[in-house]
Amino acid sequence: MSSKSLSPGVLNGSYRRASPRASPSRNIRELSPQPLKTKIGTISEEFTKMEYLEAGEPQPAKPTLSSLWTDPVKRKFLIWTLINTLSTIGIVFTNKSIFEDPTFRGLQTTFACFHFICTSLTLFLISRPQVAMFVPRRARLIEILPLAIAMCANVILPNASLAYSTVTFYQIARILLTPFVALINYTFYNKSIPRKAAYAIIPVCLGVAIVSYYDTLPQGESVKVTTTIGVFFAIVGVMASSLYTVWIGSYHKKLSMDSYQLLFNQAPVSAIVLLFASPIIDGIPDYSAMDRGKLGLVVMSGCFASLINLSQFFIINGAGPVSSTVVGHAKTCSIVALGWIYSNRKIGDRSLIGIALAIGGIVYYSMELLKAGRKA
Repeated sequence: MSSKSLSPGVLNGSYRRASPRASPSRNIRELSPQPLKTKIGTISEEFTKMEYLEAGEPQPAKPTLSSLWTDPVKRKFLIWTLINTLSTIGIVFTNKSIFEDPTFRGLQTTFACFHFICTSLTLFLISRPQVAMFVPRRARLIEILPLAIAMCANVILPNASLAYSTVTFYQIARILLTPFVALINYTFYNKSIPRKAAYAIIPVCLGVAIVSYYDTLPQGESVKVTTTIGVFFAIVGVMASSLYTVWIGSYHKKLSMDSYQLLFNQAPVSAIVLLFASPIIDGIPDYSAMDRGKLGLVVMSGCFASLINLSQFFIINGAGPVSSTVVGHAKTCSIVALGWIYSNRKIGDRSLIGIALAIGGIVYYSMELLKAGRKA
């Protein structure tokens, strides 16, 4: 509302709606005087009320937690978002517990193959006409094979990083996926990002570097640390995941498929590729040295993978860009915080500085992209 529509009464501690320039028959509503000491938020609310009164429309009620829960669509979205968040956190810590066993740590290819089988079965079931969560489409093997191989690297390398790193470092290193994708898009596809978003990448990279340094220093027997090979797998894994992410975007356009249709084609091919590769890469495991109690965790990990894929369907359909961003950052912060506790680190650990820089930078980066999206 412009300043011309206010009477001079604002200066002496009250404000009044001035007479409009429209027809005198128009209904003019006035507000009772209100002291200037009133909070700015309250004054803003009064102006909003006046705008709705002028239009002759009721002012919409503010959304509350109870109203979100009573709406069936929003309630379903909240439930599946919670399932997705808990499953994502669960699979990270379950896999970390599995990889603490030396035998399972050396079965990265076999473990990824099992996950792809679980994903394939889940997608097959939810694509059936009785469920019909998405319509399956088939792609030629020669078309989908390169993407399926990239998908194998996208899973195996980060899992290897988790096996030789702390959970905190593993999750913080995954934040580098954002600047790597931006770099690939700019280099090969000439896609730029807002200047302020580009500046936000600097604290992200600096934060990851700080965490990498302090997380690999010896901290005593009770404190879990990251090994050098864990840092190597983290960096290579981020590079592989970045290429896979960019490829996914191009395959969407190339094959005219959505994410579920692509995954429906990729997962079985990736499982078959790893089924033949696992005896060569992993070798024959020593079952006598294997902790049989971990087998239950392996099954649990497969269930978490299925729940993540299933819940992601509802999140994609029900979330806007802001909601998706908030959910993603919430998962990152939760895993980092729980990983810190799991590693038995102290509050005064200097890697906290790196964590704050990395998370703060990626949140600011997301905010700038969202602003640019609204202006576009």
